[in-house]
Amino acid sequence: MTSATQQQGARLSRRGFLVTAGTTAGAFTFGFSVLPRAVSAQTAAPPEVNAWVVVRPDDTVTIRIARTEMGQGSLTGLAQLVAEELECDWGQVRFELVKPAMNRSRRNVWRDLSTGGSRAIRGSQEYVRQGGAMARTMLVQAAADGWGVPAAQCSVAKGVITHAASGRKTSYGAVAAAAGKLTPPTQVALKDPKNWTIAGQPLKRLDTADKLNGSLVYGPDLQMPGMLVAVPKGCPVHGGKLVSFDAAAIAGRRGVKHVLRVDDATVAVVADTFWRAKTALDALPIVWDEGAGAKASSETIAAMLREGLSAETPYIGNQAGDAKAVLAKSARVIEADYSYPYQNHAPMEILAATVRWTPERCEMWGPTQVADAALDEMAKAAGLPATACEVHPMRIGGSFGRRLYTDYVRIATLIAKQVPGAPVKMMWTREEDMAQGQYHPVTQCRLRASLDSAGNVEALHMRISGQSIFAYHAPSRITPTGSDGIVFQGLVPTGVEMPIGYTFPNVLIDHAMRNPHVRPGAWRGVNLNQNAVYLECFIDELAHAAGIDPLAFRRKLMAKHPKHLAVLEAAAKGIGWDTKPPAGVHRGIAQIAGFGSYVAAAAEVSVTKGQLKMHRIVAATDPGHVVNPQQVEAQIAGSFVYGLSAALYGECTVKDGRIEQTNFDTYNVLRLDEMPKVEVITVPSGGFWGGVGEPTIAVAAPAVLNAIFAATGTRVRQLPLKNTQL
Repeated sequence: MTSATQQQGARLSRRGFLVTAGTTAGAFTFGFSVLPRAVSAQTAAPPEVNAWVVVRPDDTVTIRIARTEMGQGSLTGLAQLVAEELECDWGQVRFELVKPAMNRSRRNVWRDLSTGGSRAIRGSQEYVRQGGAMARTMLVQAAADGWGVPAAQCSVAKGVITHAASGRKTSYGAVAAAAGKLTPPTQVALKDPKNWTIAGQPLKRLDTADKLNGSLVYGPDLQMPGMLVAVPKGCPVHGGKLVSFDAAAIAGRRGVKHVLRVDDATVAVVADTFWRAKTALDALPIVWDEGAGAKASSETIAAMLREGLSAETPYIGNQAGDAKAVLAKSARVIEADYSYPYQNHAPMEILAATVRWTPERCEMWGPTQVADAALDEMAKAAGLPATACEVHPMRIGGSFGRRLYTDYVRIATLIAKQVPGAPVKMMWTREEDMAQGQYHPVTQCRLRASLDSAGNVEALHMRISGQSIFAYHAPSRITPTGSDGIVFQGLVPTGVEMPIGYTFPNVLIDHAMRNPHVRPGAWRGVNLNQNAVYLECFIDELAHAAGIDPLAFRRKLMAKHPKHLAVLEAAAKGIGWDTKPPAGVHRGIAQIAGFGSYVAAAAEVSVTKGQLKMHRIVAATDPGHVVNPQQVEAQIAGSFVYGLSAALYGECTVKDGRIEQTNFDTYNVLRLDEMPKVEVITVPSGGFWGGVGEPTIAVAAPAVLNAIFAATGTRVRQLPLKNTQL
């Protein structure tokens, strides 16, 4: 995307649906929605063309969205893809969110309802575009049938169908009912992206207005007649158990309705308001069996991981040649140990869900990234078949991977089951939200490399020691040899998802799995984040040891990785790498591939009397295709806020088995005056679809860390930066 296009997008405000042709006739629908362009629940059902598109008689087009919107803008992007193939008037587009039980009742016509791994658009772009194209075909055919002419003689633009030979015109709204009765075509041709007029444009988001005027209702704000509020508390040490609680101690407190054992590790107070439930819970005497985890601390966990740096392990993610043998014989070996801490998702919207349970039916209203999994979790906890349950998805006030997990859905359902008939809004306090997290896994890494006399890398051994997310959450995805493949994100030798960007004659990248008791989870960017820090900072160390410019050093290793190199060159050119920086300013650079995209960043920083100032970052990305340039730019800029917050401040420490940081007074985030200027360069090369929301997070920290070394001569190998004296 050209800089001119980016500038055009920047002037706009900053801040899937699925298609299946094999369903019954008329089972396709068009439509997306937003507020104030959202679909009213009270409106009578309008004509459905297919599962993705609904067209009202007034020509309003509703596009159904199956993926979760949590601020990343994919809702608008998906709508653009459908609208592009539909050839409708973008000004008439609304959206509607798909419910999982509704999806199952229609043979999963909307397919995957989950949102994670930067897959919302890239994972559904083909079939949602097909949905739009099929709907257009059916609408045109309905008009042609009404006129008694061949459909091939008709054209369409902005929802108006024209038969040029007779001069007749009609609108989508006039023929939608007839179109919905037609058999969907089995094949449709999709537009070449170079001919896009809606997709590929920096259109304003569909979901902004209701956020600005305050009409959007988030999960914790939901109100229903007869609603009660439940505030739970789990054992503060993960893996611990609830022994007992003294409900009599808070009996008679105003508004308190119930004191409940939720499961073997959780108690909850149910009251008529949040504050009454919360203060009663604070006063409730609770006895915990904290278990073996209570003996753990950050120091004992670090020692566990440190042992893994030199232990034998069979878990290999990338191997070529014989790195160990070459290193053993080399006269010059560079070695460094790095570490990356636990980090909390810490979204501004706390975890909440409203559940109403009866012996016949259970429903949930709330945010989730995995509507299907939430439905299954709720049905299991409710003791009801999934066909008797429904999840009503709500847009999310930030998630970053936390709502990929359904622990809060289960807890909310178990509480509501003990208060039958009443809608019960389960809300975690901020402190509980942060104490019961699914944290970015803690890891350490030892890197060893040998250099020849010309500064060429002869061998690299990269040993990662740390937690496995799959071992905790998805043991069925552990390989037959016991390995967790996602540990090696950004480091694997081949593939389109997370390939390494360097070629070494001898390389070994392996993993020593060490799983402390603290729950790990997929934190935005997952393992790509620390792997980029480890690899890109160490590559910088090797360049310095070889006496070669860091960009030139990388170029020698990237000859066989043109897409990685292209974004690196774009970031370097954007920062002016070959020119002298302003006085006192120093530069660093980094690159990685992740979630199907290629990304790089170049940073300018200064360090004065030990104080870091980040002046400017140039970020380059190749996601294959860009659906909305303005949203891509916003996502990348936002990812640097998140990534730099983690690099500077993000750390969860463990004492007596429990997480110590339970609010933003101890878990800091980047402030506005600390944020550098971010310039975004998109270089979509086409031919593939990559993600946007997560990849560039990974290059934020290493680019800045490498710039800090250029400024101070100090290597920062342990994050966060707040613990290092510059």
